[in-house]
Amino acid sequence: MIRMEQVTKHFDDIVALNGVTAQIEENCIFGLVGTNGAGKSTLLRVIAGVLKPEEGQVSIDDVPVWESVQAKSRVCFIPDVAMFFPNATAAVMRDYYRVVYPGFDAARFDDLLSKFELDPRRKLSTFSKGMKKQVSVLLGICANTDYLLCDETFDGLDPVMRQTVKSLFASEILNRKFTPVIASHRLREIEDICDFVGLLHKGGILFAKDLDEMKLGIHKLQCVIPDAADEEALLSELKVLQKEKRGSLLTIVVRGSYNEIEQKLQEKQPLFSEILPLTLEEIFISETEVAGYDIKNLVF
Repeated sequence: MIRMEQVTKHFDDIVALNGVTAQIEENCIFGLVGTNGAGKSTLLRVIAGVLKPEEGQVSIDDVPVWESVQAKSRVCFIPDVAMFFPNATAAVMRDYYRVVYPGFDAARFDDLLSKFELDPRRKLSTFSKGMKKQVSVLLGICANTDYLLCDETFDGLDPVMRQTVKSLFASEILNRKFTPVIASHRLREIEDICDFVGLLHKGGILFAKDLDEMKLGIHKLQCVIPDAADEEALLSELKVLQKEKRGSLLTIVVRGSYNEIEQKLQEKQPLFSEILPLTLEEIFISETEVAGYDIKNLVF
C-alpha cells in the first residue's frame, strides 16, 4: 500500500502540494485527476522518490520512500514526456532498464516490441510521440515493479493503442502483484479502467474514493415541481452541489443515496422527475465547483 500523509511540496512561492493525505491499495488501478496545475505530476514524482516533500511523507508498506532504496525499487515512473538517452534505441533502453530494475523481463520486452511493430534498432528520436509513449509504457510494464506511476499515459496514443494499453494493465493485475497509478486529463479513459479515483485541486486532495461507490453517492436530478414552496423545501432537504433552473425545469446535482433522494422528491409531488447517474466528468465539474473552480466565474 502507498500511504501519503500530510505531503507538502513548494517550488519557491508556489505551493504544488498542500497537506495531501491519501492511500492507494494494492492490485487496483488508481486514477489521479485534477484541475490544471493541481499537482498531479508533482505528486507522482514525490511518490516515486524523485522529489522530497518539505513536510509529510510517502511510504510503501510503512517504509518511507525517500529514505529507502528498497522502497524506490518497487516503483517505476513514466513521465508525461518520454525521456530517453540521446540517439538511444529501444534496445539500448532495454539494456539500461535491466541494470536499474533487476526484475526487468528483457525477453518479454522484445516480444512486445515485435507485437507493437516497433523496431528495436531504430533511434527513438525518429519515433512519433505515440510510438515513444508506447516504448515508455512497455519499459514500465516489463520493469516488473509493484507500482507503475503513469503521467498522461494515454496522451498521444490512438484509440486502438489506448485499448491495448488498458488490456495490458488488466492482464498484469491478473497475473502478478501490480498497481498502476494513472494521472490523466482524459476522464473518459480514467472512468473506463480505474477502480479508485483521487481528485486534486490547488495542491490539495478533495477525495480519493472507489469509483463505483462514488457514483452511487452522487446523482443528477431533473424535476418540475408545481409548488414553489415545495421546490425550496426540496432544495433545503437535499445536499445540493450544483443547481440550474430553466423555465419550470429544475436540474440539481446532489449527494446521497438514490432511495433517499427519490423519497424526498416524491413527497413534493412533482409533475415530472428523473434521477440520472453522473459521468466522472460531471462529478469532476461538480466537485471542483464546490471547491471554487466554477467555469461561469472564469468565462462570464
